[in-house]
Amino acid sequence: MSDKKIIIAIDGHSSTGKSTVAKQLAKALQYIYVDTGAMYRAVTLYAMRKGFIGADHFEEDKLEEVLPEINIRFEVNPKTGIAEVLLNGENVEHEIRTLDVSKHVSKIAAVSQVRKKLVEQQHQMGVEKGIVMDGRDIGTVVFPKAELKLFMTATAKDRAERRFLELKVRDENITYEDVLKNVVNRDHIDSTRKDSPLRQAGDAIKIDNSNLTLQEQFEQILQLAKTAIARA
Repeated sequence: MSDKKIIIAIDGHSSTGKSTVAKQLAKALQYIYVDTGAMYRAVTLYAMRKGFIGADHFEEDKLEEVLPEINIRFEVNPKTGIAEVLLNGENVEHEIRTLDVSKHVSKIAAVSQVRKKLVEQQHQMGVEKGIVMDGRDIGTVVFPKAELKLFMTATAKDRAERRFLELKVRDENITYEDVLKNVVNRDHIDSTRKDSPLRQAGDAIKIDNSNLTLQEQFEQILQLAKTAIARA
């Protein structure tokens, strides 16, 4: 395998397991993992705490005003070896994974000024390469020249079932119907927004994991990564 490091961009629909496989891949390759979705979730949590967004309102102008106050960074958890997100110095890794945050994150991610701020940070993270970054527009906007681009997808039903099982552990009152509705709604917002809509890059390799186990998926993607690194 070549010693040269590359950038691996993993895009795709919500709840396709992008972050799970990206973490596995980064660990196997000894690369840095960057969860861009967590960055947008952190901004969403900040907006929720400030009361800028809720079930029936979104004060986009107020959020844009306070963007300079928002600092997001990643810090490796020594127990797990995985990078977790810090919002203004506070570890919010668990708080940003709730369904409440999921309900609003696509609206926050559609704000041009938010995307501009976070894309600038993401560019800096990739300067020295050797990173695995997942999100919605990594291969199309953030790193269009990434050496390996993957686009992950699965049926809405399969994704909702997986997400429901994850969330059920934290919230016994959650329903599958609510999760499915959230998945479908996020797909629509992500795919139709004006700024950096979710789409598969022309040179991205599509991974439909509807019928793949986590191990099968990981082995397939690891081989693709090794091949891309050898070509670099």
